[in-house]
Formats: sequence, C-alpha cells, structure tokens
Amino acid sequence: MLRFAELEALRRERGRSALLFVTDRCPVGCAHCSVDSRPDGPRITDYPLFEEMVEGLCSDDALRVVGVSGGEPFVERRGLTYAARRINESGKALVPYTSGHWGAGGRPPEWIREVLRLSACVVLGVDAHHTSPPRAVVAALCAVAAEGAWIVAQVLDDPAQVEAAEALLEEALGEGWRDLAEVNPVLPLPYGRASGLFPESRRVPGASLGRCAIVNSPTVRYDGRISACCDEKVIMGAGPSDLHRLARDREGAREALADLAADPLLTVLGSHGAQALTALPRYRDLADHGFSGICGLCWRMLRRAAGEREAVLRALASLPGATGGES
Repeated sequence: MLRFAELEALRRERGRSALLFVTDRCPVGCAHCSVDSRPDGPRITDYPLFEEMVEGLCSDDALRVVGVSGGEPFVERRGLTYAARRINESGKALVPYTSGHWGAGGRPPEWIREVLRLSACVVLGVDAHHTSPPRAVVAALCAVAAEGAWIVAQVLDDPAQVEAAEALLEEALGEGWRDLAEVNPVLPLPYGRASGLFPESRRVPGASLGRCAIVNSPTVRYDGRISACCDEKVIMGAGPSDLHRLARDREGAREALADLAADPLLTVLGSHGAQALTALPRYRDLADHGFSGICGLCWRMLRRAAGEREAVLRALASLPGATGGES
C-alpha cells in the first residue's frame, strides 16, 4: 500500500515519479473537469508507440511510482492492462486516478480487478461535481478495498464535500474505513471545462509563489508527447516549447525524461522555489509582478532566450540540495 503522504513525498523528489496519460476519453462529463475530457475524445490508436512509452517509463531505474490518468483510464482496457502489468513487473508503484464510473454495474469485471490488485494506491474522485452515481462510487470503493489497494478519496476542498466523502466511505467500508482509505481535499483548477466554473486565483507577487509542487513529476502521453510536469494545461499542449518533448520509442522517452529532469530552471523551481529565481538579476523584475499562479511565472521565465538561462545554471551550482528531494 502507498498512502498519500508517501506518494506526495515521491512526487516532490525529482526523477522519482511520472504520470502516464493513457486517453483523452471520459464518459463521465464532470463540470469541474480541468482537461475537458469527453466521451468521444482522442484515445490510443498507435499501440506499438504506446507500448514504447510504457517501456521507457519501466526502464527508468530512478522512477519509483507511475500514476496513470486521462481522461478516465478505465475506458482504455487494452492500454491500461498492459501498462499496469508492465509497471508492476518493473517494480514501480502503480497509482491509477479514476472517477469510479466502472462501479455502476456492481462488482467490476476481472480485468478491472486485476488492475486494482496491481495498484499500490487508487486515487478516486468522490466530490459533488462528479456525475458518477453514489452507488457506483460505493461499489468502486468496495472493489478497491477488496483487492488490497490503499484508497485516496479525492474531493474539492470544501467542508461540506469532505463530510459527504467521509459519509460515503463509511457507507462503503464501514466504521473502520480509516484503516483502508483517507480523504484528500484539493483546490479546484480553473482549466478545461472548469474554467467557467471556478474563478482564477488572486494575483500574487512572483517572489511569493514558493516552490512548484508538480514540476518534479513529468507526464508521458499515449501519443509520445512528454511534458515537464503534470499540470493540465501543459499536458494539453499549452505553455513554452521548453516544457514539451516528443518521443517515438522507449529510448527517446528515456532521453526526454532525463533532459527535462536536468533542466536547471525547473530544478530550482521545484526545490528552492520562486524566491531563489527572482533573486537572480535576470528575473528580478518578476519578483513583484503579479501572477495568478506559479505556472505564469514559470512560463514567463522559460520564454526568455535560452542563452539567458546561464544565470540559472550558475545559481543551481551554488544552491545546495537543488537536485535532491527537499521540496
């Protein structure tokens, strides 16, 4: 089992975690979806390429955990079962992110139960914006618990929704549900369909944005596109070109992951944070500039000429622990 605190610790340690994005397709249609996945969204068409991306992840000795998401990963039976088996065989922890819609029929089919058995942890969305009926979510919770994976019930950070999630867990797993699961409240993301549901956060000075919580965890898409982080906007292709790579085989995937892991600006942003970067002469003008989030600051820095980033290389060499897991 892998509890949320352990998962987050690995995700903050550069090079220890990655996300495999297996499909853009999702049958649920939640209003708060931050990637705007739809029932007719794109999915895997080139399976040999997809398998190469999976093998690239599996052959990365530094990786300890691989999340699997989409879209809804459980609509992609062939790709998900292949990935689950290979990730597990490679000795890495498997963590699917799902809506639990597959619980609608009660006890899920064997292939789904196999994926759950191979999982160290399952992150299951249970907040009020999910359109999966409660009975489906209850069945999904029971199925995960039956196969021995730890459950992270993910819910929007609202007291009423947290309380409702805890009631749902007790209904599914009984009074001792805390021995099998935990609730993880998260802030809403104003991207994708959710851009019309949640307002952008208030703007704060660049120097006050702290460290990026997700820049240490890159994303590998089913189509060979590899992104520097698991930010939804970046996964969908937004942001500077320096955040993106394209791989056509497992060696290319390994090289892309290594290249992104070695990027000095992203390394410092994930370890020492925005304050360290905006203290440099090259980025000092951004210290007091207002941003709605750390992505805006990151994108602004990356869009400056590549040669100008030599200052970051010097800063990286002088800052202890920049490549470690201190974030």
